[in-house]
Amino acid sequence: MSTPRDLPTFSFTRTDVTFTSGNDDCAAWLYRPDGDQSSLPCVILAHGLGATRAGRLDAFAERFAAAGFNALVFDYRYFGDSTGEPRCLLSVKAQLQDWRAAIGFARSLPGIDRSRIALWGTSFSGGHVTLIAAQDPAIAAVISMNPFLDGRTSIRSTPPRRALALGVAGLRDLAHAALRRPPYLVPAIGDDGDTAAMASREALEGFLAMFPADAPPSTDISARILLRLGLHRPVTRAARVACPWLLQAGTTDTISPAGPARRAAARAPNAQMSMYDGGHFAPYVGAAFEQVVTEQVRFLTRHLQFRT
Repeated sequence: MSTPRDLPTFSFTRTDVTFTSGNDDCAAWLYRPDGDQSSLPCVILAHGLGATRAGRLDAFAERFAAAGFNALVFDYRYFGDSTGEPRCLLSVKAQLQDWRAAIGFARSLPGIDRSRIALWGTSFSGGHVTLIAAQDPAIAAVISMNPFLDGRTSIRSTPPRRALALGVAGLRDLAHAALRRPPYLVPAIGDDGDTAAMASREALEGFLAMFPADAPPSTDISARILLRLGLHRPVTRAARVACPWLLQAGTTDTISPAGPARRAAARAPNAQMSMYDGGHFAPYVGAAFEQVVTEQVRFLTRHLQFRT
């Protein structure tokens, strides 16, 4: 573990916490720098489509905590260690509720400066934090890494046969919901030719690289979300994100291409755009991880007015 040489380095402690969202509990990790570090900023993190905090979010939170920030990392309801039935139900509305609940929880904690809350989102959640920050002017800073900002762009890059199969799966899931049956599930991640939201060998290998080899994760999600992705366009709210906003996109990302992030950065009054080498899953490990997380720490330090 390391931080940029011009920044202080703190030891830190991680504890398991929960907070309530709707009628369920979101499981979370709370990272705190050790010592008498009262009234520090807090960075809130959650993962993308069908993923959980176990997929390398600890690596980012550890770097933030070592740099002197609190960090709250949570699983959405219906996924991971959080409660909620039916399992694997993916709802944008519910996930945005979870983000608001996480922000409220962080603001209620002692030792956290409620005026210096930052949001960190990746892929699908990179769009979520855009929508939340557009609605909440008290958010101090936002990071969107490889963000899903325009469903139209992503839909256009989906091969027609796979798009048709995913559409049929979505309709089947809606029928399940109407009949009060468990969700009809599809993989969020699959290999070339699979009926999955993201289907390529690069995506599959990149996703699995985020998790321990002996504990491959489930990637299942309720298929009904696939009928809505084309209409999900957080980029249309970019101009309303007034706080400092860092957008990071991959040079070869075909899942969340850089175009919508560039448009968002151009529309927002206080945004900056940065590129890393590689595809959608590159920034979670290796050299791309080091690049993006170092830039994120510097961004947070600059805009949250870190004090020693």
